[in-house]
Formats: sequence, structure tokens, C-alpha cells
Amino acid sequence: MKYRLYILASSLYVMATAQAVAQEKIRVPSTQEVISTCKTPSSPESRSFCIGYVTAVYDSYMVSRKPKKVESLICMNQPASTRDEVIADLTKWSDKHPEYAMEPAAGNILRFFSERFPCKKSVKR
Repeated sequence: MKYRLYILASSLYVMATAQAVAQEKIRVPSTQEVISTCKTPSSPESRSFCIGYVTAVYDSYMVSRKPKKVESLICMNQPASTRDEVIADLTKWSDKHPEYAMEPAAGNILRFFSERFPCKKSVKR
């Protein structure tokens, strides 16, 4: 009997926790928030967050585009720049574009990549 009560109590706890998590709103970080973290890479946590976030935005772009239907806006030639070089360029870019500070970070990171690593325009004949 005690075992069944324990299982019931555990199940109720898990369901209540899951419902609370499901109702939690996901906050989209602003460009300023991400860049602020990238500018202070003194801790392993902030450096990891910065590199992870920027890499995830780029990777998401790469896997979601359909190359047969849409021309790519970002072409990173190989050998590519180092992560630290890209992050340094991103923070310099954001300093030049304060108008984007309060916008969602992901879109502006893609904007940076398209300016920093543009594709050569194909010549149509």
C-alpha cells in the first residue's frame, strides 16, 4: 500500500512539474544580451554560451536552407576563420550597429554572417 502511495505521489509531482515547465515562456535573448556575454569571455560559462549560441544559429541556418530553391546568403570559405575571430568580428559589428541591440539576437547574427561571409554573386548569361 505504501508503495502505491509513493508511486501516486511521485506521479502527481512529475505531472505538476511538467505542467509548470510547459507553461513557462521561452524568452528570446536580444542582440545586446548575447553580445554582452560574448564581450566578457572571462568565464568558461560565458564563452561557452556565446560560442554555442552563435554556432547554433549558423548551424540552424545551414540545415534549414534549401539550396536548390534559394541562393545562400552566407558562404564561409575553407579554411574558415577561428571561432575567436568570428566572435571578435561579431562584437565589432554590433558596436557599429546599435540600432539592432534590442532585436532578437538570432536574426542579427545571421545578418552579421551574411555581411561578413557573403556569397559571390553568380553571373547569369
